[in-house]
Amino acid sequence: MAWVSLAERMRATRFVTGQASRRLTAGVQSPLSLVSRWGFAIPDRLLIAPQDIRTSDPTIADDIYAGHFSLGARVINTHGQSPFLIPPPSQEWSDGLHGFGWLRHLRAADTPLSRANGRALVEEWIDLFGTLEAGPGWTIPLASRRLMAWLSQSPLILENADRDFYRKLMKCLGWHARYLQKAMTSAALGTDRLLVAMALCDLSLCAQGLDRMQKRSLKWLTEELRRQILPDGGHISRNPQILVDLLVDLLPLRQAFVARGIAVPPQLIQSIDRMMPMLRLFRHADGTLALFNGMGTTPPDLVATVLAYDDARTQPIVNAPHSGYQRVEANGSILIMETGSPPPLAFSHQAHAGCLSFEFSADQTRLLVNCGAPRPGRPAFTMAARSTPAHSTLILSESDSARILSGSQMSRSLEGLIVSGPSSVQVIRQTTEEGYSLEAAHDGYVAKYGLLHRRVLTLAPDGSYLLGQDSLSSAARSKTASGDYVLRFHLHPSVRVQAYEDQRAAQLVAANGEAWLFHAHGLPVTLEQSIFFAAPDGTRPTLQLVLTGSLKDQPEIKWALLRQSQFAPV
Repeated sequence: MAWVSLAERMRATRFVTGQASRRLTAGVQSPLSLVSRWGFAIPDRLLIAPQDIRTSDPTIADDIYAGHFSLGARVINTHGQSPFLIPPPSQEWSDGLHGFGWLRHLRAADTPLSRANGRALVEEWIDLFGTLEAGPGWTIPLASRRLMAWLSQSPLILENADRDFYRKLMKCLGWHARYLQKAMTSAALGTDRLLVAMALCDLSLCAQGLDRMQKRSLKWLTEELRRQILPDGGHISRNPQILVDLLVDLLPLRQAFVARGIAVPPQLIQSIDRMMPMLRLFRHADGTLALFNGMGTTPPDLVATVLAYDDARTQPIVNAPHSGYQRVEANGSILIMETGSPPPLAFSHQAHAGCLSFEFSADQTRLLVNCGAPRPGRPAFTMAARSTPAHSTLILSESDSARILSGSQMSRSLEGLIVSGPSSVQVIRQTTEEGYSLEAAHDGYVAKYGLLHRRVLTLAPDGSYLLGQDSLSSAARSKTASGDYVLRFHLHPSVRVQAYEDQRAAQLVAANGEAWLFHAHGLPVTLEQSIFFAAPDGTRPTLQLVLTGSLKDQPEIKWALLRQSQFAPV
């Protein structure tokens, strides 16, 4: 078990104490006060249904009717049993089932059978769990997503419904509203707070008779957007995937305000307008998103759908200092670099220790990448993917640049949080004779080793080469000036690689057949096994280029990646 410093323990303790204080404050309120505040208001009726812009497949409706539920990369045949009562094969499968996002496939089929099937499954869930506020499906994110799914698919489940079912659904919507409003005062943390605010806003706009809740939820929505969406459009978690997830729900929410004839909150408009160019920052030319801080497999159809709503067709933001990312593009070559500190504790569950890592693609083919995030349900893989060696950057003395709590290091409630890491990341962008340059340095190794990692990346004006320079230098009051380091460059699985026998260089052949040469000055280039977690068909083996050196012998290393028809000095 890795040692946890006093400063890290104090930071984690403050976090836990703050959470306990929130719950205690909510808990001491009298039952009558809670009833009065959150009153169990049952909507009178539904007026509108928000649009679900997620991709749907009508053929899946037949599978669901036959009892085949494909969720979370698992397909289960219920054999005539209720899908809600069979043992789930994984937590991801269970979450997908109780979130009801699959209703969109039944609506896409648009047949009497799919409508009846959807209504029957919703009614079955309500009868089993609808008033429990505990057990399967009653977590804050699942309750929020289920509420939004039922509202967006209400034309499916309410067509030809009798009065008893209509009343039953309205009552269950009221239970969801009470549960989520209570969660906002006592339990909802991090991204969940914005998710709850969106769900409650959705309900208050879609239903008649929830005017008080509409004011309250609008206030929460505005507060959370202001807190979670940074000035450059990134999310406070620094996870590209969360941008996609939020936009998929924020865009229909914006339209719901318009449909009800209510002014769209300025904070909602501004947030969406900032998020669109930020999403483009992460996008490679092949449509995939760069693998930083929890990003896994890119849903290309979903990203394309979201960007289609960008009326201004904005260009990618290239300098995102608040989110901690940089982008440089030249003649089809794209460099994306991670230059930020870890997010606040409440938003750090998926963040990575990958400061100064980068990805590089050229002519719609990805060459150098990070390992990415695996699918949920594989904790060992998840922790490995979050570590510094899973990124294309420098690792000092086999230590991560940020501390991610794991195992029994502290309270289980802190599992996976980042309690320390780079606190200052300096970035300089400039144009030189050699090309477009990014210079950045982080202090993630100062506390333990007294060393700063500095990286300079330069992309040629015509995109034909990428020059790199990594160095370690002593910081003020340094503890030591020695140690071994490793530079890792993870290759996309589509790249073929051949190391030269003298280990001075390696040839990379991209998926489009274009050859690139990687070489370094003063250190051998070796090949090692790697794992790519973000492939559409699951985890795939790949390779990585590795440079190993000693601070004593070579505190600075220069390397280059260039098209074989080009030459650039190293």
